[in-house]
Amino acid sequence: MTTAQIIMIITIAVYLVGMLIIGFVSSKKNNSVGDFYLGGRRLGPIVTAMSAEASDMSSWLLMGLPGLAYASGICDPGWTAFGLVIGTYVSWLIVAKRLRNYSEHIGAITIPDFFSKRWNEKSKVLMGISAVIIIIFFVPYTGSGFSACGKLFNSLFGVDYHIAMIISAIIIVSYTCFGGFLAASRTDLIQSIVMTIALIIAVFMGISYAGGWDNVIDNASKLPGYLSISQTYNPKTGQASEYGVLTIISNAAWGLGYLGMPHFLLRFMAIRNGNEIKTSRRIASVWVVIAMSVAILIGVIGLGITANGGIEPLSDPETIMIALANLMSENHVLLAIIGGLILSGILACTMSTADSQLLAASSSASENLIRGTFGVKMSDKTAMLIARITLVVMAAAGVVIAWDPNSSVFQIVSFAWAGFGAAFGPIMVAALFWKRSNKYGAIAGLIAGGATVFIWKFLIRPLGGLWDIYELLPAFIVSMIAIIVVSKLTSKPDEKTVEEFEKVKSM
Repeated sequence: MTTAQIIMIITIAVYLVGMLIIGFVSSKKNNSVGDFYLGGRRLGPIVTAMSAEASDMSSWLLMGLPGLAYASGICDPGWTAFGLVIGTYVSWLIVAKRLRNYSEHIGAITIPDFFSKRWNEKSKVLMGISAVIIIIFFVPYTGSGFSACGKLFNSLFGVDYHIAMIISAIIIVSYTCFGGFLAASRTDLIQSIVMTIALIIAVFMGISYAGGWDNVIDNASKLPGYLSISQTYNPKTGQASEYGVLTIISNAAWGLGYLGMPHFLLRFMAIRNGNEIKTSRRIASVWVVIAMSVAILIGVIGLGITANGGIEPLSDPETIMIALANLMSENHVLLAIIGGLILSGILACTMSTADSQLLAASSSASENLIRGTFGVKMSDKTAMLIARITLVVMAAAGVVIAWDPNSSVFQIVSFAWAGFGAAFGPIMVAALFWKRSNKYGAIAGLIAGGATVFIWKFLIRPLGGLWDIYELLPAFIVSMIAIIVVSKLTSKPDEKTVEEFEKVKSM
C-alpha cells in the first residue's frame, strides 16, 4: 500500500470516528421512543434542511449521477435532476408545514403511524401495509449504499468488495443504533457539508487534470449528442440517440418520488416549529440545485480527464469520483488528504441515506408492525431494543441484496425510489389535501401503487417503445386513481376525522 493510500485511509478513518462520536453523544438525549424515531421534534431549520437533502442524496449523487453523465452526456441525468429539483421545491412548499402540524396534532411519530391516525383506523391494516412496503423497498435501497462502499474501497485500495461492504454496514448501524433519529440528522448535516466540499474540490481539480475548461468542452462537443438536451450519446455505437418528449417526461417524473419518500418526509415532521420551514425550504432548494448540477458536471469533466490521459477509460462509469481521488493522491501529500475528503464525501452520501432508511425500516417493524398492527404490548425500552435489533437485520438483508459487485447503484436506487413515490406519494397528497378520502381508498392506493411498480418494471417496460416509461409515473397515476375511485365508492370518513382535517387545515 502506497503512502498516498495510507493518508487517504487515515482521512476517511478520522471522518468515520467523528460520525461514531456524534452517535454516542446523541444517544444521551434519547429518553423515549419519540426521541429515538423523531428526535423529539426539536430540529432547527438548518439541520432540517440539510439532513433532509443529505438523507435523500444517496450514493447516486457522487457515483450514479456523475457516472451516467460520464457515459452518455448531460441529457439523461439532466432531465432527472430537473425533475428532482422541482420535486424538492414542491414538497417543501406544499407538504412540509401541513405534514408537520398534522403529525403533531394527531401524535404520529412515523409515516405508517401518520396514515393510520389520519384516517382514525382501528384495525391497523393501513399501518401494517405501509410498514411492509417500507421494509420491502428500503432493503434494496440500503443495499445500494453498501454496494457503493464496496466499490469505493475495492477499486481504490484493492480491499475485498464484500469485506468493505460489511465494515461499512457495521459503522452505519453502530451510530444509528446509538443515537437514533437525532444522530442520523446531526451526522447528515455534517455529511452534507462534506459532500459539498467534495463536489467543489472535484470540479476545480478535475478541470485542471483535463487540461482546462476549454479542453473539457471541446472533448465533449466531439461526441454526438453528448451536450444536447434532446439527444444522448451512445458509447456502444458512438452515435447520438434521440431523447423524445415521452422519455423526458418519464425521467422528470423522478420528482414525484419526494412526495412519498419516508426518510425525507420524517424531516418535515421533526422540525421544531412549522414557521421555520420557509427558511429550510430556501436552504434545501438552493443546495439541491448546486449539488446535482455539479455532480453532472463532474461526469463531463471526468470524460475530459480520460481524453487527456489522466485516467484510463472506465469499465464502470460510476467510479469516476473514485478514480479522480486516486489521481489526486498520486501527486502530493496535501492532495492525498483532499482525495481522502472526496472519498469521505462518497461515504457521506451513502451513510446519510442508509442511516435514515435503516431507522425508518426498523421503526416500521417494531413500532408499526409488532406494536401497532399486532398489538404486542411492551415498554418503550423494549420497543427501542427491538428497533435496534430490526435495524441490524435490515442492514444484513441489504448486504445480501448488494452482494453482487456488478450491481448498479443507479438502477437499484431508481427502482426503490419508484416504489416509495408510487405507494406513498398519492396517499400523502390525499391525506393532506382531500377531506373526502378514506382508509379504504388509502389501502387501495398503497397496494395499487406498489404492485404497479413491479408489474411495469418487469413485465411492461421490457416491451420497449411507448411502454419504456420510468415505472414511477404510471404507478403514481394508477395509485391516485385507486384512491379516488375507492374513496368515492365507500363510506365517507367519520366526523372526528373530518374535524381533525379542518382544524389542521386552518393552522
